[in-house]
Amino acid sequence: MKQTMNPAVARVLKRLHYPLDVILMCVRWYVAYPLSLRHLEEMVAERGIAVDHSTVHRWAIKLLPVLEKAFRRHKRPVGKSWRMNETYIRVKGEWRYLYRAVDRDGNTIDFLLRAHRDKAAARRFFEKSIAQNDVPETVTIDKSGANLAALEAINADRETPFRIRQSKYLNNLVEQDHRAIKRRTRPMLGFKNFRCARILLSGIECMHMIAKGQMKCDTGLYRSVADQFYSLAT
Repeated sequence: MKQTMNPAVARVLKRLHYPLDVILMCVRWYVAYPLSLRHLEEMVAERGIAVDHSTVHRWAIKLLPVLEKAFRRHKRPVGKSWRMNETYIRVKGEWRYLYRAVDRDGNTIDFLLRAHRDKAAARRFFEKSIAQNDVPETVTIDKSGANLAALEAINADRETPFRIRQSKYLNNLVEQDHRAIKRRTRPMLGFKNFRCARILLSGIECMHMIAKGQMKCDTGLYRSVADQFYSLAT
């Protein structure tokens, strides 16, 4: 494992005094299931491992940005028909906005947490999504004027504009997909600050994409969802 370890993970591990498999297991459980940090502390204690719940949180904050970056290199291409919407996330007692999009098959295109719900936030999300996933053919949104204005501004700079549709019915797919993310965040009882929220949500989104089969694997090799997540550290 040490010879093939992701160098960025190795740098993080220099400051973490537990075996890698224990750290990865705790971090995966935290982003994969609707568990609180105290639930995780009790679960690993039953396995004879003494880990404080605050330590698990620290592991997640340090490791998840590295693992997300690794996942991005292995993410499968998505479709050209996008469904986009935003959902509410509570951060330090205030509502923030998680912008998300999926393709017609339900695959996650991208996500972005923003403090405000306006044209600038929507445009930043779309620009990030296009940079990561190439240009769509069609983007379906709800009746949000801010989202429409952002897309029209992006199209204004393009020689070949993509199609924009406004349909709440067609956007049911992304709204249903929000539920998987909200189900994991609910036991967290809100995030302490914006940075922690952004990092933990990225881990939840990555785990969700892996569960949906969006991570490339070697041809002919079957890997469980857990093994795919652990492989990001190598």
